[in-house]
Amino acid sequence: MPSRDPVAGRHCALLGRPVAHSLSPVLHQAAYARLGLDWSYEAIEVDEAGLPALVRGLDGSWRGLSLTMPLKRAVLGLADRVSATARVVGVANTLVQDAPGRWAAHNTDVPGIVAALRERDAVPSGRTAVVGGGATAVSVLAALARLGVAEPEVYVRSPRRADEVGRVAGRLSVHPVLRSWDEVDEALEADLVVSTTPAGATDALAERLAAGRLPGRVLFDVVYAPWPTRLAAAWKQRGGTVLGGLDLLVHQAVLQVRLFTGRDVAVALLRAAGEAALARPTPVDGGTGAARSSP
Repeated sequence: MPSRDPVAGRHCALLGRPVAHSLSPVLHQAAYARLGLDWSYEAIEVDEAGLPALVRGLDGSWRGLSLTMPLKRAVLGLADRVSATARVVGVANTLVQDAPGRWAAHNTDVPGIVAALRERDAVPSGRTAVVGGGATAVSVLAALARLGVAEPEVYVRSPRRADEVGRVAGRLSVHPVLRSWDEVDEALEADLVVSTTPAGATDALAERLAAGRLPGRVLFDVVYAPWPTRLAAAWKQRGGTVLGGLDLLVHQAVLQVRLFTGRDVAVALLRAAGEAALARPTPVDGGTGAARSSP
């Protein structure tokens, strides 16, 4: 039986743009219900320009905020305290109000990625490739560093992305092999491929697999809807192991719930809630068709 809520009426939310598509409210509300907490969790549309005023305007009833794109880097400047992981990666996806007006920034994506790979026995033992160079990609680099991957290949679209990856890699003591997007076909044969791009960006890779190209051992595609992506479907059809964005989402959400409430919920509870929401005839995103990735 859930215990009585000792701190009723606390508020939490997901911030970003767009956020109407996100499963985070479903997962957090399932967690709070299981824990017997009379807490709310909503999705709030806000961009980088509006973020400072929104955060400063929240009173002491607000306990935690989840951050998605495009806010994962901008939020660091609003925090009074930044966790070691968020500082090294330069990306945060979580704010916790430790005292009225004082916020701590955390990154639960990094340990969430590690936990998801370990849960599926998908820790890489050989060549590793990361497709994309954004905020999620640098969290992937940090997770791979924790798993002992020192020289991942990273496929990026632009020199700016390559520079960002290089700066983070220097702080992580990893040595990525930066590759251009024109060479991304070569990622397919890696022991582990982590795709951090939006739905549709890797469709050409799916076509290569459908044409007979053999995949590596494991694909971790961070998109969770529409699911499966064309790449994930082709990878699985060719006999490879596939992890999806929901795997990351539930593991990082368990860690966020712990930061917000000080209590634990089971990964299985949140996964079941997420799968049920994705299976509904009416999409969670209200039919916008937006690609969904963590959170």
